[in-house]
Amino acid sequence: MKTLEYTFTAPSSDIQHDMLTTMLADIGFDSFMDDEHSLKAYCSAGCCDELAVDNLLLDPAFTDIRLLNVEEMPDKDWNELWEASYQPVVVNERCRVRAPFHKPDSSFEFDLVIEPKMSFGTANHETTSQIIQLMLDTDFQGKEVLDMGSGTAVLAILAKKLGAARAVAIDNDEWAYRNAFTNAELNGISDIEIILGDALSIKGSFDVVLANINRNILLRDMHYYADAMNNDAHIFFSGFFAEDLQSIREEAERIGLRFCRHLIRNNWVAAEFVK
Repeated sequence: MKTLEYTFTAPSSDIQHDMLTTMLADIGFDSFMDDEHSLKAYCSAGCCDELAVDNLLLDPAFTDIRLLNVEEMPDKDWNELWEASYQPVVVNERCRVRAPFHKPDSSFEFDLVIEPKMSFGTANHETTSQIIQLMLDTDFQGKEVLDMGSGTAVLAILAKKLGAARAVAIDNDEWAYRNAFTNAELNGISDIEIILGDALSIKGSFDVVLANINRNILLRDMHYYADAMNNDAHIFFSGFFAEDLQSIREEAERIGLRFCRHLIRNNWVAAEFVK
């Protein structure tokens, strides 16, 4: 499968960068790379709508952003680009998320190996690392866990490492679906249930739900997640900005979830609720 590389002028601020990448993700882009003078966004050929990109750049928030180039590139080029820039991420000094080409480090309680390919979830982004931070403070022993929008399946993998009895990883992207099997194998886990689908694919009930997606999908599908939660089950949301927390909280409380706590870093939020 071919990959398209869109090169934009560099965003002028971290907030503009995060807004742009989030909105690009909503229209089909699944990976991003920054350099000194530009932002590169990647999507599978046929999954990107050029008109949607043009319309996005008409938003007043992006008047200083220009599309410089669109280029088709083989998948191996993406992997070389990623390997050249990816550094391990450490969360709470307990969990490290690294690539296969980094050396193992037994000083970490959890040393997770993730090869993202074109999937989201390397822990480099605040949304993933903050959910990991919340997970490390949560009892997963013997729990049934659902990872929605699982990407690389890093959260489902960590849930199993933390003692979960069952972990189900669901993503609607075929890249992510295939990649999840690779990452589960890299971490010596053979029993994650990996599903290509969306919220309608949820079967059974769960003690913990992990949903690192984006604001619009969370608001749209939150009731499906809640329906699949046991009483006293916990749910972790991320993928949205601080200014969106109120709308997330209002919808969660409307469907019977109680707010517990949240983390915020660089305007990105991870929030925990309980049923």
